[in-house]
Amino acid sequence: MTSTRLPGKVLMDLAGRPMLERQIERLRRCRRADDIVLATTANAADDPLAALARRLDVRCHRGSEHDVLSRYVDAARDARADVVVRLTSDCPLVDPEETDLVIAALEERRDACDYASNIGHRDLPRGLDAEALWRDVLERAGRLATSAAAREHVTWHIHAECPQLYLRHAVRRPYAAGDLRWTVDTPEDLALVRELYAGLGLADEPRPFPEVLAFVRANPALAALNAGIEQKRPAG
Repeated sequence: MTSTRLPGKVLMDLAGRPMLERQIERLRRCRRADDIVLATTANAADDPLAALARRLDVRCHRGSEHDVLSRYVDAARDARADVVVRLTSDCPLVDPEETDLVIAALEERRDACDYASNIGHRDLPRGLDAEALWRDVLERAGRLATSAAAREHVTWHIHAECPQLYLRHAVRRPYAAGDLRWTVDTPEDLALVRELYAGLGLADEPRPFPEVLAFVRANPALAALNAGIEQKRPAG
């Protein structure tokens, strides 16, 4: 709720529902995920997120605001997770099939993979990011990561800071869509997502990623809405 560029964004209206609720609707279509956990902070400002989780019957774990890695570790323990899938809560166009592919990539390489993601090579728009790792790997990162960036950005230690310590797999997809931005961090991002939900009727029928991509490519003015927005980078 305390986003610096767009405070309260996850509860802003998207086709008549809070944006986060729209994302959860899509994630519930994942076939390889058994549970959804909303891992938010213990701050009073995030009480409305806990209330949303209760209304949607979604598990909620509350922890540190700045040590997000410890929040994830504790949430995974509470859920008794075997595999942990990380998604950020500002991606209401997240695709369940693309998320399932990342989970499958990890599970199918059980003896030769600690961490799988679709972010190593950006074939998909930003906003469809998914990372999957075994819980014991998350626990190891929780023990080893010490920098501020690694504590705040859950998988930074694994894919950027000390990648040599982990067996990683990059999930590649047959798309050239890395130029697109479908995450929500600014008013321009939200305007684009609202246009896509309205133009494709996504509130009534969550269409698969290729259909959404085709719609955006056929209407270049849509991508132009947030083309100039730069992604925030971890400090340090």
